[in-house]
Amino acid sequence: MLDLGVFRSRTCQTLTRRALLQVGSLGAVGLTLGDLLALRRTRAQGPPPGKANAVIMLWLWGGPSHIDTFDMKPDAPIEYRGPFEAIPTRVPGIRVCELLPGLARRADRFAIVRSLHHESNDHGVAGTISLTGSIGGAVGLGGQANNGAVRPSTGAIVSRLDRGGRWSRGRSPLPPYVILGNPLHQGKKPVVGEGGGLLGSACNPFRLNYEPGEGLKLPEVELPEGVTAERLSARWDLLRGVDPIRTLRRPAEMDQHYELARTLIAARSSLAALDVHQEPAHIREAYGLHRFGQCCLIARRLVEAGIPFVQVNWSTHVEGPEDSGDGGWDMHDRYFAVMQDRHGWMLDRALSALLDDLERRGLLQTTLVVAVGEFGRTPRINDRAGRDHWNPCYSAVLAGGGVQGGRVVGSSDKYAEHPVDRPTTPADLGATILSALGVTAADLTDLGLTPLGSPIEELF
Repeated sequence: MLDLGVFRSRTCQTLTRRALLQVGSLGAVGLTLGDLLALRRTRAQGPPPGKANAVIMLWLWGGPSHIDTFDMKPDAPIEYRGPFEAIPTRVPGIRVCELLPGLARRADRFAIVRSLHHESNDHGVAGTISLTGSIGGAVGLGGQANNGAVRPSTGAIVSRLDRGGRWSRGRSPLPPYVILGNPLHQGKKPVVGEGGGLLGSACNPFRLNYEPGEGLKLPEVELPEGVTAERLSARWDLLRGVDPIRTLRRPAEMDQHYELARTLIAARSSLAALDVHQEPAHIREAYGLHRFGQCCLIARRLVEAGIPFVQVNWSTHVEGPEDSGDGGWDMHDRYFAVMQDRHGWMLDRALSALLDDLERRGLLQTTLVVAVGEFGRTPRINDRAGRDHWNPCYSAVLAGGGVQGGRVVGSSDKYAEHPVDRPTTPADLGATILSALGVTAADLTDLGLTPLGSPIEELF
């Protein structure tokens, strides 16, 4: 089916014109990519004041247990501390779970925040809070509601501010905000918070998927069955021919970006730099030959190619042969078996390899790495040998981008139930990420956003 027309949609640059080309299921996807690419103005801005120029967010969807990873309580009763031992790290006084020996040896490269907390133990609400810093997601400048518009994710804010190549410098044809993995869901309901929200759909993430044994997939530039690149190109030219007036009114830079979008669809070779098989076998194996590990490797390659914000979703997607099962961190039963057999070593191996790889390539000081979920797990073990949702206290790990390794910020009580020192929120974590990139309160208010939270300065 061929459907040519137009519709109105606000974008990050408040553009209200977008061409719609529907070619089977592809439809406006290519042009949506064009809109995203059009946000990059040709005039480059000066370098940001922060030390980081890129972020890799490892999103541990489902909620990893803080008490079984980075906030061990070895003196607590067995019904709290669980079966895993706390082991010493390279930094005296800091101990982590025995399932994380690689990270223990690299504790001088990362910092731990042990006092995160927020208002909800619901996956969907907690996900929105954690990704946007706001429980409602609909608060704009001056605290006023924006007609129900969702507050943008941290990645979307970065995408909007990168429109002049602030961090990316135009080094990559891909948009500045990339997510590796499918959209987050709670059951069949999508989780709000990964997108551009009130900044517009043009700030939504560009998605890439990696499947073990199949390689990298680009769902947003996939051609539908039966449509060749040549046929799509002809339809694109037809769109321009049947709507010459609107074409003339469209800024020239828009046409340039639409052409780039068409290039990405028609010439997939332009994305060859993302092919992990160009990496030496020992590098691929160091990350782990499973989806999360290979996505961490792709994230490093994306950052190296000039993408300023990459999010890796470890979600409920079914993993590869080394990780058969539901894949997520929401484990209410069989928790300790899954942690020991799969999740523990996967996280340890992939994050350790990422830190090593970034440091070896001279990228760690300019790349902020954040590993966190939407909440933690109940300190007290339930009657199914698992842990349930726990939002009053949980942990995050940060490295690179100016973060001083070997530090712990905040602390929890004797059972890891509540913060007792330096309580922090997802809004504070988001403010920390933006601050590391050099984003100021003035930058946010210029976008019509109320600055939320305060940077965790002790990390730096």
